[in-house]
Amino acid sequence: MNHWGMTSRHSGMSRRAIACRPGRAMRTGLALIVSAATAVSAMAAEMTYDIVIYGGTSSGVVAALQAKRMGRTSVIVEPGKYLGGLTTGGLGATDIGNKAAIGGIAREFYQRVGKHYGEPEAWKFEPHVAQAVMADLAKESGALILRERRLRSVSKDGNRITSITLHDGTTLAGRMFIDATYEGDLMAMAGVSYTVGREANATYNETLNGVQFGQRYHQFDVAVDAYRIPGDPTSGLLPRISADPPGEHGQGDHRVQAYCFRMCLTQREDIRIPFPKPEGYDRDQYALLARYLQNAEKAGLKVPILNHVMMPNGKTDTNNNGAFSTDNIGMNYEYPEASWEKRQEIIREHEVYQKGLMYFLANDESVPERVRKEVASWGLCKDEFTDNGGWPHQLYIREARRMVSDYVMTQHNCQLREVASDAVGLAAYGMDSHNCQRYVRDGIVLNEGDVQVWVPAPYPISYRSIVPKAGECENLAVSVCVSASHIAFGSIRMEPVFMILGQSAATAAVLAIEDKVPLQKVDYEKLRERLLADKQILKWTGPIRKIATGRQLPGIVVDDAQAQRTGSWSFARTLEGFVGDGYLHDRGEGKGESTVRFPIRVKEAGRYAVRLSVLPASNRATAVPVTVRHAGGTETVKINQKQPETRPAGRSAAADGEADPTDQLAWVGEYEFRPDSEAWVEISNAGTEGHVIADAVQLLPLK
Repeated sequence: MNHWGMTSRHSGMSRRAIACRPGRAMRTGLALIVSAATAVSAMAAEMTYDIVIYGGTSSGVVAALQAKRMGRTSVIVEPGKYLGGLTTGGLGATDIGNKAAIGGIAREFYQRVGKHYGEPEAWKFEPHVAQAVMADLAKESGALILRERRLRSVSKDGNRITSITLHDGTTLAGRMFIDATYEGDLMAMAGVSYTVGREANATYNETLNGVQFGQRYHQFDVAVDAYRIPGDPTSGLLPRISADPPGEHGQGDHRVQAYCFRMCLTQREDIRIPFPKPEGYDRDQYALLARYLQNAEKAGLKVPILNHVMMPNGKTDTNNNGAFSTDNIGMNYEYPEASWEKRQEIIREHEVYQKGLMYFLANDESVPERVRKEVASWGLCKDEFTDNGGWPHQLYIREARRMVSDYVMTQHNCQLREVASDAVGLAAYGMDSHNCQRYVRDGIVLNEGDVQVWVPAPYPISYRSIVPKAGECENLAVSVCVSASHIAFGSIRMEPVFMILGQSAATAAVLAIEDKVPLQKVDYEKLRERLLADKQILKWTGPIRKIATGRQLPGIVVDDAQAQRTGSWSFARTLEGFVGDGYLHDRGEGKGESTVRFPIRVKEAGRYAVRLSVLPASNRATAVPVTVRHAGGTETVKINQKQPETRPAGRSAAADGEADPTDQLAWVGEYEFRPDSEAWVEISNAGTEGHVIADAVQLLPLK
């Protein structure tokens, strides 16, 4: 062993020496502080680290600390300047789901933050406090920390990584490797299977993956014309609206959920920085937002724009909120697999967009005065991100690459229909995807991709989902870009979970070194025993929330989750008898502004009975317009949702195919449908009094 506590090179392999200038280490305050003599010696020595960690996210720092506590050496390579990722980059309102599911070093982090504020734990905190705590963890890890070093190549011997080479020529040899980046660059360069975008629902038999119409949140609350000249498609679309077809419900695609910066804002005049006008500002980029706000004002609606979650000392963690906000929808599709230079362009575009958004909202006269005054009362904080003008240094990469290993976490895990037997931590947040695209339907602009479905309880994450297939790489663990479907990753992708998985990945790596086995062959019982000893939580013993489940109907059924909506609708599960995950209602408000269109697809041409699930009740509307587009044209009928007609007089049960007269579904009519013709059923609240329900449409072939 040498004075770094590292083993020297082995197997006769040549390794490039690693330089660590003490001046640089002291400037960062996060690197291992060594004497000049030590640095010189290190430059001359050829080292093999026990664990090479690529990515200085919260997951990477925790992995290094766990390695230290197990008596092993590590090096953290961070492509950027800063450690901690989103945990130190503005995400002060920690997305958790259930605090009781967090253990180990992750829990320790929040306890140390709490100590700063004089509390046992703190789950909301200022960025500079998180940075200081993360610095302490990094220092305690004893890891060599290399900043602004990017991965250039990976050397492998069979299915085992021997070393990585950085863009400056530095080569780092290791026994084990951990990819703790948000992008999964080491995983990809090592030849590990991965995916980008959304799987089709059919891939893993899910319901919340792929293209998702009918989402209930972060949608336009009033209709907004998509064209530069309203009603004139030849004038072109307003900026930031895609002209591409949105795809079919449940269809897989390349699209990635939107990114944004989590801003730390304040109204305190002593530290407030007014929102600056960024270089490259183009007010035309916000023309859609201006039209949306103006339409909402005319309709008497106060639509959401920003979500301010208060932090200590009068500061916020400000997040996306509503149809047009800080999420830069559709502008990140290239990011996961882009070059370093292209990624910097994308990050810069996101920065200009979001800075420009705030400047526009606070200053532009096209914005209603009420909104301008409210936004202008906020500003960036002088004492946060002081080397960057108060602006966060980390873009929120909500999702990039995702590994595909021998175990893929899916919606079934999140909803406890499948339970992993080899837990290395718990996830507890709901299945959460931000919007993936902004598109046009019938001249109206809509968002697509938002999903927010809560899980019944914390659930285990499989060990097999953080290690690749054995035949691909036997000494690499992946603690962030884990093996999960798009919608399951939407639940797993929370900073406390990344810390948990970083600790578990490092623990497994050390055990693999000790037992001289591939990561895939680590004795799980031995791993489990060590994780529990280190206060990781692997099994949920608390309450399990009952999730209402919708009923199933025969025939062709189109749920509201598959529908396209305009206007303002609320989601509910209050009443029994709904189809799918829940139902929509208009709250008895916004009359004439709201529609829900259910797309109809039939495989065989013929006549079908069309019925609606309306959940009849005393507060329902009695004359709800329902328009049916069928093979013969378009027809509108009025439906009484208070006391629906379930079958017209004179019709027999046999004529309704498989219909059960006790179903209490509202009869719409009989229509001809063909596979090659456009078809839909649309519910409107125009001219109605009372609550309008939009739940599901059923088609039954007539016998």
